[in-house]
Amino acid sequence: MSNRGMENEFVQALSTQDGSVIWTVRVGNVGNPKQNPPYPKARSTPTVDGDFIYALSSDGDLVSLETRSGKVRWQKSIRKEFGGHPGEWAYAESPLVDGDAVVVTPGGAQATIVALNKKTGAVIWKSAVPGGDEAGYASAIVVQAGGRKQYVQFLSEGMVGVDAKTGQFLWRYAEVAKGPAQYFTPVARDGYVYGGALGVGGGLVRLKLASKLDGGGVAAEQVYFARGLPNGIGGAVVIGEYLYGTEVGQKLVAVEFTTGKVKWQAENFGWGSLAYADGHLYVHGTNGDVALVEATGEAFRGKGRFTPPAPPKHKQAGPFPEGAFAYPVIANGMLYIRDLGTLWAYDIKASR
Repeated sequence: MSNRGMENEFVQALSTQDGSVIWTVRVGNVGNPKQNPPYPKARSTPTVDGDFIYALSSDGDLVSLETRSGKVRWQKSIRKEFGGHPGEWAYAESPLVDGDAVVVTPGGAQATIVALNKKTGAVIWKSAVPGGDEAGYASAIVVQAGGRKQYVQFLSEGMVGVDAKTGQFLWRYAEVAKGPAQYFTPVARDGYVYGGALGVGGGLVRLKLASKLDGGGVAAEQVYFARGLPNGIGGAVVIGEYLYGTEVGQKLVAVEFTTGKVKWQAENFGWGSLAYADGHLYVHGTNGDVALVEATGEAFRGKGRFTPPAPPKHKQAGPFPEGAFAYPVIANGMLYIRDLGTLWAYDIKASR
C-alpha cells in the first residue's frame, strides 16, 4: 500500500521475481493531511486471504480486492458509514480476517469495532465499546481465553476484548494506555495478553472467567506492569518462553513472557519492527538499518547488521523525523524490507 500525493492512496501488486508492477488500484484519499507531525501517508498493510485482499486506507476506506487482478469486490468507508473516529495520525490498521468475518476498528461511540462479511461487506455486528475510544494504530488479534473466543484490540484508552460472535464488550486493560499513542498490536498466548505503553513499559494480563457476582463473562487480571519492557512502534513477538521487542531506551529486550523478568538488553539498538523465522529475529530499525539476532533468552547474539543501499531520505519536521516503520516480511525464503517508496528483496534461504 502506498500513495502519490494526498488524493491517491492505492494498493499495488508487484512481481516477486523483479519487482515489476502487476496491477495498481486506487482506494481513496490520504487521511488527516493536516496531522502533526506532518507526515500524512499510506500507513497500513493489506491482509491476504487466499484469492482476496483486504486493505484499509489511512482515510478509512476498506476495500476487498481480487488477489490476481486487483478487481474491487466491495468497498466501504468506516469513517463515514460507522461514524468512525481515528486518532491524530489517521487509520493505521491491517484488517483481521477470521473465518467468514473481516474485523476492523472505526473507533468512536457508534461502532468502535465492527465485523463484516468478508464476501459481501455486510455488517455482522457492531461493537460500541464503553467510552467510545478513538481507533489506535494497532491491529486486532484472535484470542481464545476465559471460555470465549474474542477479538483483542488496542484502542486510545487501553486494550479491550470483545466477543468474536456477537461483539459484546468483555474487558479493558487501561495501564498500557499510559503512553502518548497506541501503536502496539497485542501479543497473546495461553490465556495471557501483553501490551506495550509507548515510551513507558509493558503489561501482561491473564484472561479468566469472571465471577457470577461480576456478571460472568471475562476478567483481565494484571500479572505485571513494568518499565523498560518492549513497547516500541514495531511491536513484539513471543517465541517459546520469551518476548522480544524494542523499547524507548533504544534497546532490544528479551523478557520472560509470563513474569516480565528481563533476560538481556542490547544497548543503542533503537526502535525497530520485528519478524521471526527459523530461530532468528529480523529487525528493521526506524533508522533504516536491518539486523539479524538469534532468538534466545540466554544472551544477546547478534548475527549481522547492514544498511540497505540507496535508502530514501527521511524528512525532519521540528523534533520529529520520519522513520522506517514498515515491518520486515519473510515469505518463500525471501526477506522484504520497505522504507517509504523503496522496496528491497533479499534471498535469505541461500545464505543459511
